[in-house]
Amino acid sequence: MLYFLHLLKEDFIFLNVFKYITFRSFGAGLTSFLICVFLGKKLINMLKAAQFQETIREDGPKSHGKKAGTPTMGGIFIILAIAISSLLWTNFLVDKVLLVLLFTVSFAILGFFDDFIKVKKGKGISARVKFLYQTLIAAIFVVILCMSENGGFSMSMRAGESSLYSATSIVFPFIKQAVVDLGYLYIFFALLVTVGSSNAVNLTDGLDGLAIGSITILITTYIIFAYLAGNLQFASYLQIPHVQGAGELAIFLAAVGGACLGFLWYNSHPAQVFMGDVGSLSLGAAIGFSAVAIKQEILLIVAGGIFFVETLSVIIQVISFRLTGKRVFRMTPLHHHFELAGWAESKIVVRFWIICVVLSILALSSLKIR
Repeated sequence: MLYFLHLLKEDFIFLNVFKYITFRSFGAGLTSFLICVFLGKKLINMLKAAQFQETIREDGPKSHGKKAGTPTMGGIFIILAIAISSLLWTNFLVDKVLLVLLFTVSFAILGFFDDFIKVKKGKGISARVKFLYQTLIAAIFVVILCMSENGGFSMSMRAGESSLYSATSIVFPFIKQAVVDLGYLYIFFALLVTVGSSNAVNLTDGLDGLAIGSITILITTYIIFAYLAGNLQFASYLQIPHVQGAGELAIFLAAVGGACLGFLWYNSHPAQVFMGDVGSLSLGAAIGFSAVAIKQEILLIVAGGIFFVETLSVIIQVISFRLTGKRVFRMTPLHHHFELAGWAESKIVVRFWIICVVLSILALSSLKIR
């Protein structure tokens, strides 16, 4: 909304600043942060009054018993902050911004119903049904995204050279011009990225501040990639796909990062509120869909390595137990393994954050290592 103020620059020259993506990114991040911080306490009290309280798993670590009664569904004010800030600071007429925002809200609604049923009945939507809804939502939005590209992304490696990228291609980081066009199979690949990312964040959300802090670090990396992808000169020089409208996605991601940082104010140990599925499913979906939109899907394995390993630990545990009757880890997801090994909760969280920072730096190095 504020973007359109730059049209008045002839009368008020200072309004030209609203044209710049960097200025609006800072504005979006700060706005969503302040919304979460200043409205957080009031919304937490509302969640308490509504008795939206966390139910602790009986098969989880015994130390989590003291978390019982902590308000959940705090993801509601994360999503509100993201939506308000995005509509305020982005040019929401850009199709990718509108798509990723609607996609995020769609997963938030699914998470809300799952949390609400869980709070009222003690058990939420079954994993199979939830996965079916996630896949259906993702399929609709991925198809719309691919169709909206009208032939692909406009990026040239050097002036005058034809584009290497299409709407259905994937790019491998660290390898020069390593591009594979999957054709119609890309839809299934994009579903794996978006739905997998959503569920990976959901699995990681098990300790105070772990998921939300890790997401904040990951988002910072993708803000940089989105900004560079939206600039033809930068994208051509760095040999990454140039994606029209990606700069506006950087502003959306800044709003996500600001909201996550604001929520961490209340979710840090000991947590005053949990985000619930309404937060974790939607934030994971936002990251996954943004990665698809700017053609940096494979890089998500590197930058989001913590989420990938957490999910992989669950898969390994299930396969091992079914085939051999033995467990590889004390408990999964992986952070619970370290809890049972005697690590303090805060130590696990901070060390996982440190790993996230290292992985994000590694991901950013792919801009030059090719």
